[in-house]
Amino acid sequence: MLRIGDTIFSLDIIEKKFKCNLLLCKGSCCRYGDAGAPLTSDEAEFLNKIYPVVASYLRPEGIEAIDLKGTSVADYDGELVTPLIGNEECAYTIIKNGIFMCAFEKAWADRKINFRKPLSCHLFPVRIKQYPGFRAVNYHEQDICRPAREEGSKEGLYVYEFLKEPLKRALGADLYEELCVAARELGKRNGGKRKI
Repeated sequence: MLRIGDTIFSLDIIEKKFKCNLLLCKGSCCRYGDAGAPLTSDEAEFLNKIYPVVASYLRPEGIEAIDLKGTSVADYDGELVTPLIGNEECAYTIIKNGIFMCAFEKAWADRKINFRKPLSCHLFPVRIKQYPGFRAVNYHEQDICRPAREEGSKEGLYVYEFLKEPLKRALGADLYEELCVAARELGKRNGGKRKI
């Protein structure tokens, strides 16, 4: 574990290599899971406001799921998440060339909305959890992300480097820079070698 202020990072964040490879994984993180993407209450409220714009990007089955369940739902733990189509993919997915992609991100890229995607999606496969007195930042190794681990190893890119933008979004630029410094220092102590 690595502690910086009130934030504890699992060492996997700076030791494991990762880079998404959509051509191989086909956007599986948007497709498979036992619940939708975790949302903050602010995100859930915002999704409701921007839904009319995002709806124009969605597949009919996504619209049907949202009409039936709402723009956000509570999961089995009572946490807010995105609704699913059936029990599989996120209702906000679109499919392009056989790849599951995010309708929010497409609308954001088209400059129709100023919200890129839920933070939990942007951070995946990293999760941040708040506890009394500290927050934990953990990397969750997923079978569906094997192509990303292989791609990260090929390119020598670590989890924290690949997720620079969402980690800065979640933690702030100053804390992200401290994480980078700590990663470099730990790399030096290990003779410039880190686990892969």
